[in-house]
Amino acid sequence: MDQRTYTAEDGRTVIILTPTGRLDITTAWQFRLKLQECISRISPHVVVNLSQVNFIDSSGLTSLVAGMRDADKVKGSFRICNVHPDAKLVFEVTMMDSVFEIFDTEAEALAAAPGVAG
Repeated sequence: MDQRTYTAEDGRTVIILTPTGRLDITTAWQFRLKLQECISRISPHVVVNLSQVNFIDSSGLTSLVAGMRDADKVKGSFRICNVHPDAKLVFEVTMMDSVFEIFDTEAEALAAAPGVAG
């Protein structure tokens, strides 16, 4: 999993996480722990780039929801971008595409004002 930081124009530090492969019952708990660690130790502002994730199951969605809640608790932001076409259907079928702030590109997710979905 790739982890980078970005400093927004307003000075906020944003964590960019790019998991790879599958976000399922075997990997979701590790991803969840990584989200918790990043939000508590580095910054409450997170962008999850899903361009390298070709499969998401309910465990993966649960880890994303938990990360979003963790960020919300500390007045942060949680955005998703570059959802792989094979994973996009899961967001649509579960109607999670209306729950998350989802952006087409990482640049759009980083540039958007807090609370604005693309």
